[in-house]
Amino acid sequence: MPLSDAKVRAAKPQDKPYKLFDGQGLYIEISPAGGKLWRWKYYFQGKEKRLALGRYPAVSIAAARGLVKGHQEVLGRGMDPAEERVGAYSAPASPHLEDVAREWFDKFRPKWTQGHAETILARLANNVFPYLGNSPISTIAAPDLLPVLRRIEARGAMETAHRVRGILSQVFCYAVACGYCDRDPAADLRNALAPAVVKPMAAFTTAKDVAGLLRAIDDFRGTPVVRAALQLAPLTMVRPGELRHAEWTEFALDTAEAPTWSIPAGKMKMRRDHIVPLSRQAVAVLQDLQPWTGHGRYVFPSARTASGSPSERPMSENAVLAALRRMGFSRDEMTGHGFRAMATTLLVEAGWEADLVDLQLAHAPANKVKAAYNRANRLEDRRRLLQAWADMLDGLRGRNCEGR
Repeated sequence: MPLSDAKVRAAKPQDKPYKLFDGQGLYIEISPAGGKLWRWKYYFQGKEKRLALGRYPAVSIAAARGLVKGHQEVLGRGMDPAEERVGAYSAPASPHLEDVAREWFDKFRPKWTQGHAETILARLANNVFPYLGNSPISTIAAPDLLPVLRRIEARGAMETAHRVRGILSQVFCYAVACGYCDRDPAADLRNALAPAVVKPMAAFTTAKDVAGLLRAIDDFRGTPVVRAALQLAPLTMVRPGELRHAEWTEFALDTAEAPTWSIPAGKMKMRRDHIVPLSRQAVAVLQDLQPWTGHGRYVFPSARTASGSPSERPMSENAVLAALRRMGFSRDEMTGHGFRAMATTLLVEAGWEADLVDLQLAHAPANKVKAAYNRANRLEDRRRLLQAWADMLDGLRGRNCEGR
């Protein structure tokens, strides 16, 4: 049965490449990464041969059939279509930039954390696809990319401009390897952008400022979900993306002596499993939140469905930032990442071992042997660290350890 657009669009990737046949030797091959490549099988001088005709949807079903018809005419004249490309059928259409970028994204997505993958796709969707997404990738040159990056610069997002250039460079390198284009034009723009000024994440690092922040969180009048996220962020010292993607199945709260949060490697920046020992205060926050979101997948679900049916989406990455702004803290004072810097500064000043704090922060250690030893043997040290940190925060807040 001939293929239809609906059938091709609905074809999902599998563990191995597979084919959907149209007729006259034409078929489309679905790669494990989700790419859909037209191919034509024919015979020349008694030998079976195959010809690549381009990528769907850049090459439509009708266009692929037209290419086959033209190649059959060449074959009928006793010539090999692979050697004698003629007329309108000499060059299959180049795939568009957005199609190639999404193919690249799908291929490498399993290697990234969910938060990192969302950031990459958002940067492309917001900054690149509206302007160059429909352009054939083989026709794009450095002067075409520069205005896209200049738009990002114009709004003051210098670091984002450099990040987008780097993402585009990876997409083009992938395209070169796949034969979609000849070179990476994004590489020519390394020195065309103003240098990004890298600033440390804003954070409160004095006892007075931290005390004010904690009291503001206690008085926060937003949703219970966002309030709990604000309370748990300093207690666990995890990255904002790790916090908002937390799932209830990752928590062991019923173990009275050793409650833990086990974060799988796929969610961690360093791609290693990470265990967060939970203080009494952290367990109390989670137990208070369970009646609100414990029926669903995410501990901190999307605000759109937190009060209704279970959400399949985590809380927005801007939820904690927006809450901090509502409490009156500017971007130059405190950020979601700032809770980590806050903990590092106060714990080291209090005499805790810097290596132990780094271990709990899940930083990448330079010494791999030492890293393996730490992961195997310092869980109880980290449990004491986080309980002492929670008690320290209670002290700064001006309340005892049992009261929040």
